[in-house]
Amino acid sequence: MRELAVYYNDLEAGILTEKYPGADYTFQYKEDYINSALPPISATLPKQSTAFNSEHLFPFFSNMVPEGANRRVICRSLRIDENDFFGILEAMADKDFIGAVNIRRINND
Repeated sequence: MRELAVYYNDLEAGILTEKYPGADYTFQYKEDYINSALPPISATLPKQSTAFNSEHLFPFFSNMVPEGANRRVICRSLRIDENDFFGILEAMADKDFIGAVNIRRINND
């Protein structure tokens, strides 16, 4: 199981989880974020207290992964399968993303 924190600007919005390699994903909003005046991170992921579940990575997150030559370069240099979108997001975590939503590693200190 792999997990990543999803942020809207500097506020943690929720947790994205991959339960099995390449399958069974959940996104769960944090209660503080649900109660805030901030918008949902995506129109396809409206604010709610129950988790979203999907067999495949949610399109909102898969669209955050680079395409084409950029993806190939990143995957080759980091030795990540080009079809491992969650792994690519994980490798890009804590870096700059375009827009207000970004991905960060979960610090389990």
